[in-house]
Amino acid sequence: MSATVPESPIIQFLPYQKAWITDDSRFKIGMFTRRGGKTFGSCGEIVDDCCKAEIDRRKVRWTILSRSEKTAKEALEDALKPMTRAYYAVLQGLSRRGRPEFVEDEFHVPAHVKEVVQSGEVFLIEVPEARYKTQEVHFPGGSRVVALSASPDAARGFGGNLLLDEFAFHADSRRIWGSAFPVAARGGHKIRVISTPNGKGNKFYELMTTADNGWSKHLVDIYEAVRQGLDVNIEELKAGMADQDAWAQEFELAWLDEASAWLDYDLISSCEGNSAGIPELYMGGSCFVGVDIAARNDLFVIWVLELVGDVLVTREIIAKKRISFAEQDELLAGVMKRYRVVRCRMDQTGMGEKPVEDAKRWHGADRVEGVLFSAATKLDMATTMKERFQDRRVRIPAGDPVLRADLHSIKSQVGVTGTRRLIADGDSDGHADRFWAGALGISAAELGEAVYEYQGLPGARSRYAAPDRDDDDEEATGGRWGHGGGTW
Repeated sequence: MSATVPESPIIQFLPYQKAWITDDSRFKIGMFTRRGGKTFGSCGEIVDDCCKAEIDRRKVRWTILSRSEKTAKEALEDALKPMTRAYYAVLQGLSRRGRPEFVEDEFHVPAHVKEVVQSGEVFLIEVPEARYKTQEVHFPGGSRVVALSASPDAARGFGGNLLLDEFAFHADSRRIWGSAFPVAARGGHKIRVISTPNGKGNKFYELMTTADNGWSKHLVDIYEAVRQGLDVNIEELKAGMADQDAWAQEFELAWLDEASAWLDYDLISSCEGNSAGIPELYMGGSCFVGVDIAARNDLFVIWVLELVGDVLVTREIIAKKRISFAEQDELLAGVMKRYRVVRCRMDQTGMGEKPVEDAKRWHGADRVEGVLFSAATKLDMATTMKERFQDRRVRIPAGDPVLRADLHSIKSQVGVTGTRRLIADGDSDGHADRFWAGALGISAAELGEAVYEYQGLPGARSRYAAPDRDDDDEEATGGRWGHGGGTW
């Protein structure tokens, strides 16, 4: 494509985009900087492949799976459709000029396109408007491109070659991969995977970092992209980002799972135990409870930990959504009845004021403590929790992906003032409510058992002594006073 055709649109690819387009490997994966044009370059390969099929009188099909319907539409509207129109406009313009000269150092023009242009052939293309939910581009010879929002069902039902766009950010990336790869492998199709990093807990990280896995790999950070001609001001971008962790991940392509996740997956896995999370294995020891209050769409969570030696073993995690405060009270009363709870810490922030007040009245103010969440108290509890995990002095249920994701969802972020704060990544079920219930329970254990000293009157019965009733009586088995609390 030459500048001697001023009336024709010019598709200009940077060297790393051309390298991606010309790499014809069946399985190809690329980790590219933000603002680097990874979707643009990938759409260039798709249009190029469809044009070649048109020339060869064949049909090909491409499916683009994006992380949402919005990004799928953007890929088609902002990249693939304009590029398709430009490709054919360029072909028509060049064919009118006859046998043009091609400047390979500046523009990517495939050899098969040169042959068609020089032979005088011209192909016309119709690009229809996007259809409802499913966006498509149809080529006159029968080839087509479909863009969809990613889901395991969509991955299972796709046809032809596949582009996974921003794959590290797909929800259920492993399930999507488990659905998509067998379909492509069986049909002999091409698979293209592109993304910026998003921690280590996804399939993209595994594909990109596994050595000798048969994938052709491309890696271009912001510095390499600028060196190859990307027109951006690095210092301006970095200053505007004002977040070193985000800059390192989005532009320097750093795997930030260890740095930004408060509890990384390796640490979480190291504290899993097959006997944890089974109420029937309760040994009758001292228990500590964390309660995260919730209403509407958030989770109400009770986390029960039994102290066995110096290890806190999870006995039960109760997580309920959209239940009334009355139901929450009943669940906590049941826990107080089943376990010898010596300390319970509850989220008292906002709507937690009344539940905490009620719990103190019913279960004893010496056993129940309300915690007002603030940046400082959250960081303190989370630090105590992390130290327990690092010392392997806590056990959590094994093989629970929802619990793992919730524990992993809390991120550490340092602001421009240098103050560290903890935030949820937004993908957790209930905004990391399990994490905070666990942190409350662990911090309750760190405070230790309350010790009480008293001297009873001769002939008088202590109000803490168990009533002379059957064991299944409400008060005898917990009721108001539970199994007692602390050391009497």
